[in-house]
Amino acid sequence: MTELATTAASVIRPRPVDDPELRLFLLHHAGGSHLAYRDWAPRFPASWDICLLEAPGRGSLSQLPAHVTAPGLSAHFLDAVAPRLDVPFALFGHSMGALIAYEMTQQLAERFLPEPAWLGISSCEAPFEPAADAGPPLYTLPSPQLRNALAAMGGLPPTIIEDDDIWQLYEPRLRADFQVVGEWRPRRAGADRIAVPCSLFGGEDDAVVAPGHLMEWAAGADQLIGQHLFAGAHFYFDGLADEVVAQIVEEIDTALPGTASW
Repeated sequence: MTELATTAASVIRPRPVDDPELRLFLLHHAGGSHLAYRDWAPRFPASWDICLLEAPGRGSLSQLPAHVTAPGLSAHFLDAVAPRLDVPFALFGHSMGALIAYEMTQQLAERFLPEPAWLGISSCEAPFEPAADAGPPLYTLPSPQLRNALAAMGGLPPTIIEDDDIWQLYEPRLRADFQVVGEWRPRRAGADRIAVPCSLFGGEDDAVVAPGHLMEWAAGADQLIGQHLFAGAHFYFDGLADEVVAQIVEEIDTALPGTASW
């Protein structure tokens, strides 16, 4: 697969819209894939082009090594989406995906490329406050402890964690993804602020990213539109796709009125 084909394969469009009012890029969590959003596309306005971003090391890119740094993965995604920044666009990421969406926003500004009309941050700790001491990073844990931690977190099919053969296939990708999160640091002593409109999403009972830590993003956001907590834990959106998508649409329509043509 050529480099161009590799980056293009990272953008999955379940229902392409050729002349959209808006493009929405959805970024998955650590250990996940674009399938986390497989049921979301039909729920968005028909005038929006929904693009699910797939990181290397899974799906059609499973033959490629997974990225282990946030800047590297963000740069990969920017190369993939660059041809599709010709219309207003927005980014929404969950957990690791939120961190990457934030990093992409910063890199877009640094490259003097168009910036997103809106940034949606879901279940991710803010970089504007010192991180609490949560013990050893997940990617450094021995396999038994890592499996237990991921089982408690949720978001992975139980067979991946419980079946030894399947676990061996997935473990390198999981460690790489959690290394992306565990080793990321702001470029400067004071993290770059968010200049674009943004909104926060999370679960009321999230034990991975407590609501208070999620809300610390507000300290670095120049245009915070809304802060929304849903009933549930780290993967609060399971079973709540209608409600979460509706809130995303409302937030984007506030940031960029007139794009939500149903």
